[in-house]
Amino acid sequence: MLSTVKLRGLKAAELLASAALVEATMEEEIKNKILTLLDQHRIMTIATLRPDGWPQATTVGYANEGLTIYFACSPDSQKAANLARDDRVSLTIDHDTPQVIEITGLSMAAHARPVVEPVEASKALRMLRLRYPDLPVPMPEDVSIFRVTPTIISVLDFSKGFGHTDLVTC
Repeated sequence: MLSTVKLRGLKAAELLASAALVEATMEEEIKNKILTLLDQHRIMTIATLRPDGWPQATTVGYANEGLTIYFACSPDSQKAANLARDDRVSLTIDHDTPQVIEITGLSMAAHARPVVEPVEASKALRMLRLRYPDLPVPMPEDVSIFRVTPTIISVLDFSKGFGHTDLVTC
C-alpha cells in the first residue's frame, strides 16, 4: 500500500496505475479464496423456488471447474421441476466450526441451467466421479445435470469480524 507521503509526489496517471494494481491484487486474492473454498468442500445447499413461491433448500454434491459448478439430480426431483420453471438459485458452501469466529464459506446468487450438450455432460459427470470416487455416478441419460453460474458471490470470513463478507459480482 502506498503511504500518504509517496502519494503526494505521484502524478495522476501514476496514482491511477497504483490504484488499478491494488484493485487487481485484491481481485486476484478474493478469486483465489473463492476457488480454495470451492475446492475444500464437496457439498452445497442449493435453494430453488417451488411452484407456490416458497424456497426449497436441498443439499447436493458438486464439482467445479473454476467458478462454474456442476451437480446432478434425478430428473423426477422437485429441484429439477423447480429449475425448469425458474433457473435462479441461492446456494451456500461451508462447514461446521468449533468457534463462530472461524466460519468461512460462500453464499451465491446464481443461475442453474441444464447441461444439454453431451460433451459437457460427460465432462461434468467425469468431474463428479473424480470428486466422489466411492459413489456410483449414473450415466448422463439417467440424470439431470445442471451448470451453476454465479452472478453474486459473498465470501464469508468471520476471522475478519463477526458477519464479515466480501461481495463479488461476476
